[in-house]
Amino acid sequence: MVGFEVSGKRFRTEADYQAALRDQAKIEKIKAQVNMEQPGEVITLYAAIGAGEYRFETVIGNDFDDEIYELAQQYKRQGYDKDSRLPVGKNKKNKAGQTKKTAKNQGKTTANKEKKVSLDEFDKEMQKEILRELKRREKRRKLALVICSLVAVLCFGYFGIYYYFSDRTQTQYEDLAQLKGNSTLTGTLFREVHHSQDETVELEVLEEYRTLFNKNKKLIGWLKIDDTNIDYPVMQTANNEYYLDHNFDQEYDKNGSLFLDKDCDVVHRNTNLIIYGHHMKSGKMFGNLNKYSSEEYGKKHSLIQFDTIYEKGTYEIMYVFRSKIYNEDEVVFKYYQFFDAASEKEFESNMQEMAALSLYNTGVMASYGDELLTLSTCDNSETDGRFVVVAKRVWEEN
Repeated sequence: MVGFEVSGKRFRTEADYQAALRDQAKIEKIKAQVNMEQPGEVITLYAAIGAGEYRFETVIGNDFDDEIYELAQQYKRQGYDKDSRLPVGKNKKNKAGQTKKTAKNQGKTTANKEKKVSLDEFDKEMQKEILRELKRREKRRKLALVICSLVAVLCFGYFGIYYYFSDRTQTQYEDLAQLKGNSTLTGTLFREVHHSQDETVELEVLEEYRTLFNKNKKLIGWLKIDDTNIDYPVMQTANNEYYLDHNFDQEYDKNGSLFLDKDCDVVHRNTNLIIYGHHMKSGKMFGNLNKYSSEEYGKKHSLIQFDTIYEKGTYEIMYVFRSKIYNEDEVVFKYYQFFDAASEKEFESNMQEMAALSLYNTGVMASYGDELLTLSTCDNSETDGRFVVVAKRVWEEN
């Protein structure tokens, strides 16, 4: 397993390892060409990454993408844009001056060597053909200019929309965090009655979440990991599509929301609760979840707080792995279909599958009857790839 490590990140297969090496080589080449201390170059680089000029295959590239995003945002907040350039050193100035001087002299030499040709030197038919060709070239030039202008407008529009949703999402979730624990509705009883074939359960919403629950009854809980940006409400609907592109206030938002799988039940508790979230380049939602590919990071952030609206819960990281969405007819372990274990044998089988996939050994084990939590986000290391973190609920000793 040590041989499959790149930049502190471990990879499960030879193919993933080779992809990581390619990303690392690409990043080194970019860093050799781009001066990270020049705001304009960094902002231009981020725009190029966003436009797809550079494509990465693994978490190595994702981390570099996030690094460039943060640096570009930092420069923009300082008032720089893509044309900004800070003063360079004296040697660089001299070198630049020499380069310009050399280029100027070369230009003069080339110009002297070129022979000017007059249109009158050709016959009338040839003159007409030359003029027609010049007109065609001018039309092509104007068309190319129009197309480039449209592309530029679309690109700026895309980034404008991206930054709008990113800033709006940040503000909204900061406001929601303030409402968590708000005392506005303290003393008001929120009782939810849940019916099943076998029983009727009446539960009371925790005071901490009553104000939020009153704003949106699709709230099912709150997920928080200390010392990370993951501090969000968790939603649940009858499908797994709505909150892919809607926020807590039910507005369209490309960041989406964290949501619990439709087949999970926090009342009649499943063995495994699965929460999904987008991997946003800005780091929003589960944009930083893949940092768990580092064992050191996993040790520092080993505890996850997931409260349902009815009870609090703390979970400890067990497995971290990469997987994918498989075809229905493929006979393979599909973590996203593991909700309940009908027997101890079935539970142990699922644990063995996840342990085999795990990027490192956390030392945490689960037994039949334990309650699990799975966090899932996209991973571009392969088509339909997924990055997954699985944790076990831990109970405080009385």
